[in-house]
Amino acid sequence: MKSENIAAISTPAGRGGVAVIRISGDSPLEIAEKMFVPGGKTKVKDFVPYRMYPGEIVAEGFKDYGLCVYFCAPHSFTGEDVVEFHCHGGTSIARGVLSRALALGCRGAQRGEFTKRAFLNGKLTLSSAEGLIDMINGESEAEVRAGYLLYGEKLSKEADRLQAKITELLAGIDADMDFPEEDIERTDLADIGERIGRIAETISALLSSYGTGSKVKQGVNVVLAGRPNTGKSSLLNALLNTEKAIVSALPGTTRDAVEGSLEIGGVRFNLYDTAGIREGGGEIENIGIARARSLIEGADLVLFVLDGSEKMRPEDREIYASLKDRAKIVVANKTDLSAAEGESCDIRVSAKTGENIRALKEMMLEKSMAGYDTDAAFLIEKRHYDALSGALFELNEARGLCGKAPLDLLGVHLKAAWDKLGEISGKTATEEIINEIFSKFCVGK
Repeated sequence: MKSENIAAISTPAGRGGVAVIRISGDSPLEIAEKMFVPGGKTKVKDFVPYRMYPGEIVAEGFKDYGLCVYFCAPHSFTGEDVVEFHCHGGTSIARGVLSRALALGCRGAQRGEFTKRAFLNGKLTLSSAEGLIDMINGESEAEVRAGYLLYGEKLSKEADRLQAKITELLAGIDADMDFPEEDIERTDLADIGERIGRIAETISALLSSYGTGSKVKQGVNVVLAGRPNTGKSSLLNALLNTEKAIVSALPGTTRDAVEGSLEIGGVRFNLYDTAGIREGGGEIENIGIARARSLIEGADLVLFVLDGSEKMRPEDREIYASLKDRAKIVVANKTDLSAAEGESCDIRVSAKTGENIRALKEMMLEKSMAGYDTDAAFLIEKRHYDALSGALFELNEARGLCGKAPLDLLGVHLKAAWDKLGEISGKTATEEIINEIFSKFCVGK
């Protein structure tokens, strides 16, 4: 089946050293023959695949000197014939080259259409495409690493392996139902229950990694909490190494959350400096305090900040008690002043001098990402979590029916689990899911 030629600028908008215009389809080389004049003796139709050729690129109304490269199907990103023009990175130059390609019969590519064609042509799975967009959009080293592992098909291969095990179970059940009188081995319900259990255990282990994966993708949300004037804003500035929050000795200076982010060990941490929690503030300050309590409820980690130069006050103890079993680090700030004796805390720091700020960062990473392995694959996409949760539910249903219901009902739940696992690679994903995923890409990808 023939596919029309599509074209797009594959590099970011704006000025740069080089811009790339990509064409993919059945006959991009024919388009290239009409808009590229090689600098050497080799004609465009005779270009050796995967080799860069210098020459003149004929754009709309002007020419540019650049490079042309041909990728031969099926050994290209999209699985189709692909041509790329590498021109100088001026905005008007790139647009002019693209306009010429469109005038010669190409259609402008839609968002993610190149990658979608790669998926439809079997060059990558749906989860691999999601890993690719995670890499492109990654704002930290950890996000890029996690995206790369997903792009490398590790999760989809595991889903395929689990599907194969379910297929074996279904084949045995079907044979027993189709040939009940034949001399074949009858289904051992105890054995099938154990095999379903082993598959379920594997899925449960994958699901347990989502907590870490979601932090890698979204960042670890850290809230600085405490009463007024314990140095929360100064501590935020010290952690970010910038003057992000206004610092004042006046209680109630911070009335709304102040945000900032940094990387620790390659992981992104989203920091929120909140209004000091106290009774009897003004109306506006009380709104800030309410927002602070709301942020604390949704935090992955709370830095409970004390004034380390004095003993804990009743207000400190009340706030600490309200944190209950939330993940937290008790930070005694202002060690540059005289330290109060006998007060327990996890770490003593000075936002003013920088003492122990690095140690606090290390503690934040350890506390929020315990057991984090930079080389391990884990769930980072909510879609994958939902698909695996659905598969686990169906497997548990099937296991519970062993010996209590007809084999065909057991098979219904196993097939449903198989379908859920297939959503990860895209084998059983709906068109709506597929379109939604590729809509997240830019036009040139």
